Amino acid sequence: MSYSHYSDEAPVITNLGAFDQQSGTLAERLLFNNRFIIAILCLIITAVLGYQSMGLTLNAAYDKMIPARHPYIINYLTNKSQISGGGNTLRIAVESKDGTIFDADYLETVRKITDEVFLYPGVDRPYLKSLWTPAVRWTGVTEEGLDGGPVIPDDYDGSSASLNQMRVNVERSGEVGLLVAANYRSSIIMVPLQEKVADTGKPIDYHQLSNKLDALRAKYENQHVRIHITGFAKVVGDLIDGMQQVLMFFAIAITICGGVLYWHTRCVRSTVLVVSCSLVAVIWLLGLLPTLGYELDPYSILVPFLVFAIGMSHGAQKMNGIMQDIGRGTHKLIAARYTFRRLFLAGMTALLADAVGFAVLMVIDIQVIHDLAIAASIGVAVLIFTNLVLLPILLSFTGVSADAAKRSLTAESSDEASKHPFWEFLDHFTTAKWATVAIAVSLVLGAAGFFVSLNLKIGDTDQGAPELRPDSRYNRDNGFMIENYAASSDTYIVMVKTGQFNCAHYDTIQAVDDLESRLEQLPGVESTNSLAKLAKRSAVGLNEGNPKWYEIPRSQDILNSIITRAPRELFNQNCDLLTVYAYLKDHKADTLDSVVKTVDAFALEHDSDKIHFLSAAGSAGIQAATNIVVKRANDQILLLVYASVIVLAFIAFRSWRAVVCAILPLMLTSVLCEALMVYLNIGVKVATLPVIALGVGIGVDYALYVMTVTLKQMKAGMSLSAAYYQALLFTGKVVVLTGITLGIAVATWAFSPIKFQADMGILLAFMFVWNMLGTLILLPALGYFLLTPLKHVVKV
Repeated sequence: MSYSHYSDEAPVITNLGAFDQQSGTLAERLLFNNRFIIAILCLIITAVLGYQSMGLTLNAAYDKMIPARHPYIINYLTNKSQISGGGNTLRIAVESKDGTIFDADYLETVRKITDEVFLYPGVDRPYLKSLWTPAVRWTGVTEEGLDGGPVIPDDYDGSSASLNQMRVNVERSGEVGLLVAANYRSSIIMVPLQEKVADTGKPIDYHQLSNKLDALRAKYENQHVRIHITGFAKVVGDLIDGMQQVLMFFAIAITICGGVLYWHTRCVRSTVLVVSCSLVAVIWLLGLLPTLGYELDPYSILVPFLVFAIGMSHGAQKMNGIMQDIGRGTHKLIAARYTFRRLFLAGMTALLADAVGFAVLMVIDIQVIHDLAIAASIGVAVLIFTNLVLLPILLSFTGVSADAAKRSLTAESSDEASKHPFWEFLDHFTTAKWATVAIAVSLVLGAAGFFVSLNLKIGDTDQGAPELRPDSRYNRDNGFMIENYAASSDTYIVMVKTGQFNCAHYDTIQAVDDLESRLEQLPGVESTNSLAKLAKRSAVGLNEGNPKWYEIPRSQDILNSIITRAPRELFNQNCDLLTVYAYLKDHKADTLDSVVKTVDAFALEHDSDKIHFLSAAGSAGIQAATNIVVKRANDQILLLVYASVIVLAFIAFRSWRAVVCAILPLMLTSVLCEALMVYLNIGVKVATLPVIALGVGIGVDYALYVMTVTLKQMKAGMSLSAAYYQALLFTGKVVVLTGITLGIAVATWAFSPIKFQADMGILLAFMFVWNMLGTLILLPALGYFLLTPLKHVVKV
């Protein structure tokens, strides 16, 4: 059987003078007839944007991490100024290694740390709490009635008598388990943070703040004291520190991609150009971001590599086309123009699909995702020029080595008996038997993957900071907090709105107590705190410490006397807002879901004109709102990205049958990716949600390149088998090359100290490789049943 290669439709022209320079589309003539000017302009732009990229900063903002328009967040932001520890709070635990907190040296260390942290930029100083702050008070009963004062008295002098009095005050403060560990071996300094630094009006520099905290730890830790630090600011700081290693993995990825590409081509100049054009796209992206007022954060730091990976995929296709034409004797400029003609539509459609995969992330009402989507969309827009235009133009100057050009044609043969073994194996999937088996196996995998994916969790699946390794310093510190304090850093705050000066009414406090009782029954809740709990403790104190009186006093006068000495974080100045603190064991998806359902159900039963129970503040409350938004967006994003990709594929193919062949393998990959996330215990959250959508947008690239050539050959009268075989020779070999290369490159991320980068590497590697396999195996198998009847009428 004789095979006519895809590029044979264009004549082999060795003499540039015999080529009509005015042939081709207007865009082709405009670009290639002015290629010197285009190349010089690109060089200038690269230099300018390279300089601009030096101003790019890496930071994060707490308000960008939250879904600002979710009802929970609106409730939180409305009452934020009246809530202590509403969300962005640092917790510094100072542990005594060889004694208790009732030690003069230990207390002096806590005082120094408190004073030093108090002056940090961005600290919400009125709400800072430690044993040394006046707001931490004790309440007791004397012969004259209720009495109280600061836990550390004004006349404290470090003597044994002062320490004994302080111990009594701590026991009467109600802070045991909250601010003081139950074993009295550590205490906490609570450091609420503002959105911006008051002195400058600029966002907090979390990297700088994290470095200050590390310096603080190094300064005060010794053989007697150990310091543990948790909170959003420390997580972000550790992530930014870890981002420096991302550069190392980025370099490894570039080396792997360049090495494998050279192994495939044995051509230095073309390999360098493909890698360089992909890096130029990254430089343009990094230069445009600060120019447009954007910065990178830990969650968008992977965007530059994704842009590089997409650029390598498209660049390798252009290089391969030019190399094959030169191998047949075509002049290098003409070969570049031929390849531009053949692959520009497929490349443009694929890049638009990539852009759609990023752009649909805008439906998520979280600013950090918006920034990621914008950065990635800018990167894809840049790739349209650097890889679809600049690379062919540069190759039209340099060409490729003669040996590499000849080697690119070695797989072609006019003799069916001497087909390349690997391409011949793939060609079997265009036959009835192999196609049926492939589809049957895919159906089984899809069904199994779907049932496993039903267990996919929304939110975090581990304690501590899931972005970091379980054995990281931060997560060890978080483990210490969970082990020693009933009040964990995962705080869910319910806001209770009443009429002005009505927060101390018996009915109000009783309703708050009922809510606390329900929350305390949940397995994920360690403890709670509210004005109702304080009232019950005070009732015991007013009755000679008899625990039988542990209930809310019915006397309004007694309640009024109790509230005058209550900590201000439990109610506001107008006495129309109460706060109920639920301290959770973790912020896992199941834990948050149970709390949200309990509070919402209670609010539905008890809300009235006089009282309203509002969710939610605190780090856990904000995480719960984020999970709700992510859960809703997960399905929306997949629907939007698939709808967009289907439309783009139909524009490219003009055949619904071809669209089905291209899209079904992507759907299988999406289902299996979710099943893999369940197996690896990875939840759908801000850090992972983009990957699921990007897998569809990036994965369709392979199908577009293979299907475009296949349809073109079938239009010329070839059978599906012959057309698919030629597609394998022309674009399929590069699909295999880029799929495996990029899969290996991102798989190296699994060794990153940043866990979410490791998770992303595993998921992206899976999707790169599996989308490749779907294109090479399932696409032709589906084509056997859908495309064969159309071989003479299909249009492109």
